[in-house]
Amino acid sequence: MKTERSTTRSLLIATAMSVLLAACGGGEKVSSNTNASAQATIPDDPGAVRFLSQASFGATTADIAQLKATGLEHWIDQQFNMSRSQTGTHMDYVKSQIPLPVPQGTAVTMDPLYHSFWRQAMLAPDQLRQRVTFALSQITVISAADTGLQDSPHTIASFLDILADNAFGNYRDILQAVSTHPAMGQYLTALGNRGDNGRTPDENYAREVMQLFTIGLFELNMDGTQKMANGAPVDTYDMDDIRGLAKVFTGWSWGNEGAADPSNGRFAGNPADPMRRVIPLQFYRQYHSPDAKVFLTANIAAGSDGVQAMRTALDTLFNHPNVAPFIGRQLIQRMVTSNPSAQYIQRVANAFATGRYTTAGGYYSVGSGQRGDLKATVAAVLLDTEARSAGSIIQDDWGKLREPVLRVAALMRAFEATSQSPGQQFRIGNIDNQMFETPMRSPSVFNFFRPGYVPPNTTLASKSLVAPEFQIANEVSVATYANTLQTWIPNGFGSTATGQTGPDIRIAATEARALASDVNKLVDHVSLLLTSNTMSTATRDSIRTAVGSIAATANNSAANRVNLALFMTMTSPDFLVQK
Repeated sequence: MKTERSTTRSLLIATAMSVLLAACGGGEKVSSNTNASAQATIPDDPGAVRFLSQASFGATTADIAQLKATGLEHWIDQQFNMSRSQTGTHMDYVKSQIPLPVPQGTAVTMDPLYHSFWRQAMLAPDQLRQRVTFALSQITVISAADTGLQDSPHTIASFLDILADNAFGNYRDILQAVSTHPAMGQYLTALGNRGDNGRTPDENYAREVMQLFTIGLFELNMDGTQKMANGAPVDTYDMDDIRGLAKVFTGWSWGNEGAADPSNGRFAGNPADPMRRVIPLQFYRQYHSPDAKVFLTANIAAGSDGVQAMRTALDTLFNHPNVAPFIGRQLIQRMVTSNPSAQYIQRVANAFATGRYTTAGGYYSVGSGQRGDLKATVAAVLLDTEARSAGSIIQDDWGKLREPVLRVAALMRAFEATSQSPGQQFRIGNIDNQMFETPMRSPSVFNFFRPGYVPPNTTLASKSLVAPEFQIANEVSVATYANTLQTWIPNGFGSTATGQTGPDIRIAATEARALASDVNKLVDHVSLLLTSNTMSTATRDSIRTAVGSIAATANNSAANRVNLALFMTMTSPDFLVQK
């Protein structure tokens, strides 16, 4: 329709600037509320969608009904107690597509890994585990974009599985697992690191495990604010600490699936165990630095056992007072809001440090009582008053820009995306060119965006606020996103499987199409599922006018009305900024 085309064209022109500026608007920051609710929280429909946008890969009508029936706390407990996804592990799926060991002559691509990610995000009932795993993968980063991992779907699948296995466990176990995983060993060059015969050890992993995975660059108070000395922030470590810690991570190389085989040849990869890319690294004493290892508060004597040295090093990092606010803040950012208040950070950090989270009045309590308990930490992130308060919604500088992966996931889950391929493969591959973000494929160890990124020359910058996801939001990426949606929503997307016709993923939107004859009901339905009814009056009126211009009697009117409503909503600031 002419009106539809002109509206779309105008929207495309305006999108690049409106999206970038919407979340950078004015408004003073409102003081955060105190403590969590003292009773079971039964949300209304918008509240349920808002919670699910933070705790899952997106709301479905079934999820909304379940959440309203059980309450937030019971839903979280059900998720905590749910076994690993009924859809199987990532390794299970990748091996079903490419056997391991890989048969001679078999073409190996990353596609099965990407397909498995989306398949879990769409179909897995353990949605909270899936969302937390994704958040952890953006903190302890490895990447398929790295030359050493670009054709290693099994390796990255097994890495993603260890994050999923420990998503509700203890952060100390995650540190151990990622430090001895061959994916991390290859990515941050710790695999084959030597300290024998006076060699200078590779310092890469020592630096990043401190800067990115545990303590950060500056000493923090429990509320995430920086400690100051003489008006300047206090460094958490220096080059001597990096050098001392680097010696710890020497002597670790390829694992052996059978009995330990710390031979010189195995260290160098000859013979190569066929499973070496998916089993933990093993320790080779002859290549470990014999020197004393002095860093932070640790002093490991010369000649000490290397396996114990790693335990001591990781214990030292894990018990550093920075870890609770540093990791707690990032989990809040990945799931809820970019700029949590100091009080919010402190409550989450306390849950991490004590291993226990209890709501006000003691209605709900969770956690093992051990430092680093992620059940307690995740519950604190999601149930905090600041996360749940309706007052947060109206704050211009509260919330977060939805990253592209979460935008696509929200669309697919809310509007019944189906995969046409055998076994529902969800054949979405590398979408860097369309969405500028592919899971497990960041351009560097700093993820697609840094937690402290500040968009330059914006209102956010003038207010000293951060907006991590804006690091991949620019005129090109935003316009490309809008253009891509114009194709994906009506036509489907994803690669075509053998014997299949057309794109693999189709947006069914059966509920929306049933409402298409009534413009108001259709727009209300889309607004609820994608924006939790936070859509502004101006946006709602624009969408109603455009959708209403498509005559209800026209050919394919239901599909066209739904497609336009979805497109305009998904390119609006009301959806792009998760509240």
